[in-house]
Amino acid sequence: MIRKGFTMKEFTIEELKNSTGKDGRPALVVYKGRVIDVSTSNLWKGGQHMNRHHAGGDLSADIQAAPHAPDVLDRYPQIGVLKQQQSAERQMPQLLALLLKKYPFFKRHPHPMTVHFPIVFGFSVVAFNLLYLFTDIKSFEITALHCLAGGILFAPVAIVTGFFTWWLNYFAKPSRPVNFKIFLAPILWVISVLIFIWRITVPDILHAPGAPHMIYLLLVLSLVPIVTFIGWFGATMTFPIEKE
Repeated sequence: MIRKGFTMKEFTIEELKNSTGKDGRPALVVYKGRVIDVSTSNLWKGGQHMNRHHAGGDLSADIQAAPHAPDVLDRYPQIGVLKQQQSAERQMPQLLALLLKKYPFFKRHPHPMTVHFPIVFGFSVVAFNLLYLFTDIKSFEITALHCLAGGILFAPVAIVTGFFTWWLNYFAKPSRPVNFKIFLAPILWVISVLIFIWRITVPDILHAPGAPHMIYLLLVLSLVPIVTFIGWFGATMTFPIEKE
């Protein structure tokens, strides 16, 4: 819906970021280049929809997975258009832009799909090593080593897709969850590589006496809190915590 007699304004990405629906600001969203004012919608109260989507951004990719059709946005006034030279798709290589246009699936899903692998592998390394210590069954320890290798291989993939998703869907806007993930992800990978090299170099490290055994075990156990925090902060971006 376009307001009669209203001059269509061109919005930049920076202007949209400030239209969050908070502190008296309008709640604006973008869908396929159209800037839509959803301030009057009870479903966008406070600039947040379904405790998941936030005003001030582009919903073109998000709405593909919504339980309703995009035409629900036609109930609200279109007050402008997104400046084409500012849009993420104009800034990306043409081949990539064409790929995303043909397969919008890749706009939202690569990182959520790949990030689960290093998370699961991280927990598995700890679980199988503990099983080995309690049972002395060597196959558990070997399985832990294989899981560690899987985590090392998939972590860079998750990091790369994470940066891509952050750039494409969040306009590379800094935030507390993103800052923590950027800080912790390389630490997780470095510790995993260190554990892997140590285990290959000293196959019986878990049974070695003294300090080396304890240091190695502490490094293994450290994977749990690191992975937990990475997963937690990632989840808060997709499913924000509702504030009472």
